[in-house]
Amino acid sequence: MHEKLKEYYGKYLKSSKDLQTSACCCDAESIPVEIRNIMSEIDNEILEKFYGCGSPFPPALENCTILDLGCGTGRDVYIASKLVGEKGSAIGIDMTAEQLEVANRHIDPQMKKFGYSKSNVSFKNGYIEDLKELGIKDNSVDVVISNCVINLSPDKRSVFSEILRVLKPGGELYFSDVFSSRRIPKDLMNDPVLHGECLSGAMYIEDFRRLLRELGCMDYRVMTKSKIDINNPEIEKKIGMIDFYSYTIRVFKLEKLEDICEDYGQSAIYKGTISGHPHYFNMDDHHKFITGKPMLVCSNTAAMVQDTRFGSHFNVTGDISVHYGAFDCSSPVPASQEAGCSSGACC
Repeated sequence: MHEKLKEYYGKYLKSSKDLQTSACCCDAESIPVEIRNIMSEIDNEILEKFYGCGSPFPPALENCTILDLGCGTGRDVYIASKLVGEKGSAIGIDMTAEQLEVANRHIDPQMKKFGYSKSNVSFKNGYIEDLKELGIKDNSVDVVISNCVINLSPDKRSVFSEILRVLKPGGELYFSDVFSSRRIPKDLMNDPVLHGECLSGAMYIEDFRRLLRELGCMDYRVMTKSKIDINNPEIEKKIGMIDFYSYTIRVFKLEKLEDICEDYGQSAIYKGTISGHPHYFNMDDHHKFITGKPMLVCSNTAAMVQDTRFGSHFNVTGDISVHYGAFDCSSPVPASQEAGCSSGACC
């Protein structure tokens, strides 16, 4: 399958216009303005030959080390380069030589456009299932990103295992990808076009949840979710009985997460100090922290805002010394409301 995908992305596809479905494409209007502004500084060749289904860039990336899995022509690596600043670094991994040739050829011109005195990007030719072979050390990366690539891997367990190995404690995986509403039949998984179009390799979302738990990651958060319209009669005829969705998901490398939301009487206050987010911060699709407003949280959410790079941007009260049972996720209620109310924002 690796060889078939190399041929599909290295020789068959010349630009994003050659894709047969919209699964590997992202609506430009859904990309945040800050990211679109950076893209305006990136060479057209990089943009035209890039394939992705989202915008996997969390905030607070200054001075971070970012690893992009399946970087292609390097669009997201160069965006990350600008977001982390000259003191940070961005590393791209891809198995397709033709894609990496474009990425590497633009390093010097892009650094000049960004006004950097030296390059903060590098590209490595290899497989996302074996980052150790490429010299990516344990606990060395702040944030791993990926844009519609993990679905292509024939060994997703190895991919996620490697991600958790290279992330620093408290580090984050933030990725956009295609997921399915049911398991893909085996006879369709080997179809090179369906696979190359990011469909037949898509994970059933519940199998993704189970795999993370088997690897010791008990909680993940959905940022966005949207249904994919295939819009191709031939491909629809083959695989149209399955619904596909584009998700953007965040996963933190934290040891103390529990498999359901638990209540320890904790609350969190966002300080409004993350660049570009002065009024509120979205932890996920149902956690909107309003600046200065206390919010009751489960222990998992408390850890995500306290024991990660977001820690300096939050004040968390309480600890896990006293347990009050399962967290009531029925409605988001400010912690400042009357005593005895234990419901709040949670998953």
